[in-house]
Amino acid sequence: MSDEHTDTTPAWIETSALAAPALLGAAAGLLLGDVMHRSARRGVGIGLGALGIAALLPFVVDGVAGLITGPRSKVGVRRKIQKIRDAGIGAPAYDDVDEQLREQGLI
Repeated sequence: MSDEHTDTTPAWIETSALAAPALLGAAAGLLLGDVMHRSARRGVGIGLGALGIAALLPFVVDGVAGLITGPRSKVGVRRKIQKIRDAGIGAPAYDDVDEQLREQGLI
């Protein structure tokens, strides 16, 4: 089935996941480097580290949400079954050809 091979991850989640290691690396470099004064270096490093962790959060939340509501979880199976049941109900009878004939006054 094609459900297993489709990628539904939004682009902004992938972007933030790719930016996180760079931010964490910059934080580590500032914490370990002797370029800045110790107190300034610590503050900037902790800030960049927090920003890197915040950039990873959407990726983690999306992964956890996929485990909880994914197609192989109980919730995902229930949702799929409900969609199948709802598809059987269908919309009320509507025929595009009948509507066009009514507009032209032929019916």
